[in-house]
Amino acid sequence: MVTLKNVENKLKDKFEKIDQIAFLNQKKVLQAFSDCKITSQCFSGTTGYGYDDQGRDKLALLYSKVFKTEKAIVSPLITCGSHAISIVLYGLLRPGDTMLSISGQLYDTLHDTLFGANNGSLEEFGIKFKQIELKNDEFDKDLILKSIKKYKPKLVFVQRSRGYTSRKALSIKKMQDIFAIIKSSKNAPFIVVDNCYGEFVEEKEPTEVGADVIVGSLIKNPGGGLAPTGGYICGSSKAIDMISTRYTSPSLMLEVGSYEFGYRLFYQGLFMAPHTVAQALKGAMLVGGIMQEKGYKIIPSNDEMPEDIIKSVVFNTSEELIKFVQLVQKTSPVDSFIVPMPWDMPGYNDQVIMAAGTFVGGASIELSCDSPIKSPYIAYFQGGLTYEHVKILAEELNKIY
Repeated sequence: MVTLKNVENKLKDKFEKIDQIAFLNQKKVLQAFSDCKITSQCFSGTTGYGYDDQGRDKLALLYSKVFKTEKAIVSPLITCGSHAISIVLYGLLRPGDTMLSISGQLYDTLHDTLFGANNGSLEEFGIKFKQIELKNDEFDKDLILKSIKKYKPKLVFVQRSRGYTSRKALSIKKMQDIFAIIKSSKNAPFIVVDNCYGEFVEEKEPTEVGADVIVGSLIKNPGGGLAPTGGYICGSSKAIDMISTRYTSPSLMLEVGSYEFGYRLFYQGLFMAPHTVAQALKGAMLVGGIMQEKGYKIIPSNDEMPEDIIKSVVFNTSEELIKFVQLVQKTSPVDSFIVPMPWDMPGYNDQVIMAAGTFVGGASIELSCDSPIKSPYIAYFQGGLTYEHVKILAEELNKIY
């Protein structure tokens, strides 16, 4: 007999570790707020050009402090994580340069940023792209060194989370080891990390172990479920200065950009983020534990500590997958009566089904789940603002499966 209590008891030690990490990250965030001298005046918006927008500039400074970088761009004008990554790539790469991904292919929505004719892709600007696959979820160190020597890439790219693949997320320790090797090479390239789904999951971030730039979405981990939109780019002064010329224009860089509605939710969301991420992590492990007890494969196994907020559940058929996603939607606080079905979502090659009954549209730090309809049939489950909410879903899963 599977009970939630039994699953929770098995996870007790890991839950305690998650809480310890959240406590350390909360201290880090709180110290950054103090160091930046955040006041209620920072919450006010501006209009027009946004010259001297204190809320915008202090928010960027705050992110740079939290993620241990020299500079940052944080803005509601960045529409999503893919947009933020595209800004970074166009900012750092020049015609004739090579970009090397060392974690396999990039997320589906970045395909047209890399390839294509008459669409403004990097390929159209004469920028070459190479990729190296992971070997058993590990970086292929020998091939990476050979490729760096052969191609002399301007930029090395790492996708921390899994995208629509069956691999696990990449840990800070794995990144630290390979970044040290890359940085020891002559004319070391920029190291850029897609940090989506990984913020505050561990005690350190990629920029603390050698990454030049990290990129993410504010409607995922760092927005704490409160940020209504936006993205962030944190990195070295050299990198951010180059990127800022493409974020706006070479003559304007970071001097402009207003947001009339104000910034309180962005500040408050970042403050809440370590706790919210911990809630999502524990919820994902509980759901994973129930599904594992029911005979389904989960990635990563609950024997391991999570390295992002996503728990993958592998099903045998598309029907099982769709049923799972629909139950997530049914347990959501918003649009619970809507039955999600696969559809041709922009930026994806396969039909996608998505459960996102969220307060912020599509916010995957809230209880959500999505998947392409293709074999292997993997549901990518993430988020949950409170552990109690995800536990209610787990109760329903335990009844149905």
